[in-house]
Amino acid sequence: MWNARTAIFAGMIGSILSLLISLAGCSKSHETVRKTDPPQQSAPMLPDSSSSPIPIIGPIKYVALGDSTGAGIGAREGGYVARLFKRILAVRPGSDLTNLCVSGATTSDVLRNQLQRGLRENPNLVTLGIGINDIGHGLSVEQFSKNYEEILSTLKNSTKATIVVTNIPDISSAPRIPEIVRPEYQRLIVEFNGEIEEIAARHGVIVFDVYTITRAELPAHPEFFSADGFHPSDGGYELWAEKMWPTVARTIGEEGR
Repeated sequence: MWNARTAIFAGMIGSILSLLISLAGCSKSHETVRKTDPPQQSAPMLPDSSSSPIPIIGPIKYVALGDSTGAGIGAREGGYVARLFKRILAVRPGSDLTNLCVSGATTSDVLRNQLQRGLRENPNLVTLGIGINDIGHGLSVEQFSKNYEEILSTLKNSTKATIVVTNIPDISSAPRIPEIVRPEYQRLIVEFNGEIEEIAARHGVIVFDVYTITRAELPAHPEFFSADGFHPSDGGYELWAEKMWPTVARTIGEEGR
């Protein structure tokens, strides 16, 4: 249970981040994309939670669920989802993307507004990146876990898609986060990520560890934040996609591409 001091910090964080969400991002409607852009070269990444995913044969029907990082708020050339899709198209022509990610989304929003729409696309690849706004709105870790469990169990029971989840990035060093709340904010991110890892493992879902990458890179690279001081910049999203691509490539049977 949270003590009084934690509750105070959580309330401060919730108020601050709710304001940042309203200032830094507007909701985006979903989009279906079919493109033929050239790929970017990938780089080695940290290990994830699955060692032998079943490769996907043929074109990829990619559905992305999540928040502003999937929608690409803060960048001119899209978030990690759009950048991953460019790489997918380079090795699997004819693939398509339905990007349902929306700025400000929480796990509750994924359940209400994204999940069923994604299932109707009959995807064979799903990515999920959600959680930072749950922290920002002061959601308890118990409610977050309940929502996350429902999302993954629904995906596993209602589709045969390969599922790749990204944990919550460590953006506690973001210029717009006041220094006084940064340690508690980081602690909450770690706590919520622990729940993501546990639930994903229980469902046999692949986890991409963006937290470790951002914890190491962001404090020394303020240019990876956009002008709003909160969301990633084009460089920040490119780092994310570059590191995540080998995991996605391996899940579709394109390891080493």
